[in-house]
Amino acid sequence: MPSSIEPEIVGNAVRNRSCCEHLARWNRRLHYYLGLYLLLFVWLFAFTGLLLNHSQWKFAEFWTDRRENSTERGILVPRVDGDLAQARDLMEQLGVRGEVEWTVTRSNPTLLEFRASRPGQMFEIKADFARQKATIKHIEFNAWGVMRILHTFTGVRPGKDRNQRDWMLTSLWAWSMDAVAVGLILMVLSSLWLWYERAQRRKQGIVALGLGCLTCGLFCFGLAWLF
Repeated sequence: MPSSIEPEIVGNAVRNRSCCEHLARWNRRLHYYLGLYLLLFVWLFAFTGLLLNHSQWKFAEFWTDRRENSTERGILVPRVDGDLAQARDLMEQLGVRGEVEWTVTRSNPTLLEFRASRPGQMFEIKADFARQKATIKHIEFNAWGVMRILHTFTGVRPGKDRNQRDWMLTSLWAWSMDAVAVGLILMVLSSLWLWYERAQRRKQGIVALGLGCLTCGLFCFGLAWLF
């Protein structure tokens, strides 16, 4: 006579299997759609990483092909306090957009010197409030320069607390890079699940995973210990 517990066990097994299949489908969708969303971002960082690693490639020259021009314009003395507020006021007067970067320590209240940067363009501004004049040096880069700068465009620099993100688009770019980083982590985790589901390929996957861990470990830890 069949036990009354057996239908309950079978039902639980069916539900568990259905739940696992449902999660597996969502995992595959996550992997596909994240891959499509991140495709151009990953290509951008991979390609610009190659450019940074091989600066001798002639086709990607950008600094020697830059365009520069300098102008002097009249300005109104900003009626606000604080270096950043005054820099923003001057940029508004001069029609300049970008991330403010402090290049020198200010020692004279009648002089203000800073740089405004954005991918592909750089403005070096020297303002003399006593003369009510500002000198603007405009540097423009080609497409290779834009891509190269995007690789490291963060708005902050280690050890320079004065340089903080103060342009909305810089913050938006930084948040996008955070999203790319989180997306890649999720893609890696979903890849592990997809690999584990294919029992016939687990041995090859272990070999590939082991080689990757060994290589990464060599650069992260081995170089400091062995050399």
